[in-house]
Amino acid sequence: MKKIILSLFVAAFAFSSNAQIKTPAPSPFQKIEQAVGLTDVTIEYSRPSMKGRKIFGGLEDYGKVWRTGANENTKVTFSTDFMIDGKKLNKGTYALYTIPGQKNWDIILYSDATNWGNPAKWDEAKVAAKVTVAAQDIPMVIETFTISFDDLTNNSAVIGIMWENTYVGLKFETPTDTMVSKNIEKLMSGPSANDMYAAASYYLEAGKDINKAKTWIDKAVAMSANAPKFWYLRKQSLIHAKAGNKKSAIAAAKQSLKYAEIAKNAGYIKMNKASLKEWGAI
Repeated sequence: MKKIILSLFVAAFAFSSNAQIKTPAPSPFQKIEQAVGLTDVTIEYSRPSMKGRKIFGGLEDYGKVWRTGANENTKVTFSTDFMIDGKKLNKGTYALYTIPGQKNWDIILYSDATNWGNPAKWDEAKVAAKVTVAAQDIPMVIETFTISFDDLTNNSAVIGIMWENTYVGLKFETPTDTMVSKNIEKLMSGPSANDMYAAASYYLEAGKDINKAKTWIDKAVAMSANAPKFWYLRKQSLIHAKAGNKKSAIAAAKQSLKYAEIAKNAGYIKMNKASLKEWGAI
């Protein structure tokens, strides 16, 4: 009987130790994503509510750095390089901090996004961008702190910050036109040497039309004539050999061997010598 009671006690203790009661977070987490042209922008932040409190000039002092949310610092991630106030910034994740003021706010992107709230020690060297913007009064009360993406275009957007009866916005620009123009130029100029090489390699390995493979590898080699690639030439020799063009296969293998020796690539030197021996060239 004592053993049964002891077992029940242990089981009850284990249950009470492991059981966790889930309750709503006081400042719920939110993650929002927005495509701005060809750039993906993500914001992760926690959302406190007013709950009858005076916010700016009260809970959050004017003139002091604010985490711009609650809990862990608010994070903004850009998938491409971007610009703020004419300054180019690298893609990546930044902490979003602000310094509220009665008429103007400073909005800051901080390169260290691993802080819980404000950094233990503020480092000006980590301030990637700092912009002063006008604080706008809005005709309604925003109970819960809100961040939004506003004024979207193909090349820009505004990160909107709203709480209480105040709105501020941080405009950023994305390199959409440059990216699209490069894509168009690449498409209009046709496949690259690497594209031709990859297609030829696949056709050789898959046992598909060897004459098409030959056409593509010959184009790849011609397109890289100013900077010959020994692996292109090696593939050309194998494709020509399979197509029954032994003479041109030998010529390509010799060229591949030459440039492999310059590059001191032992693997390709060995493979080319083996092929040349097999084809009676050495």
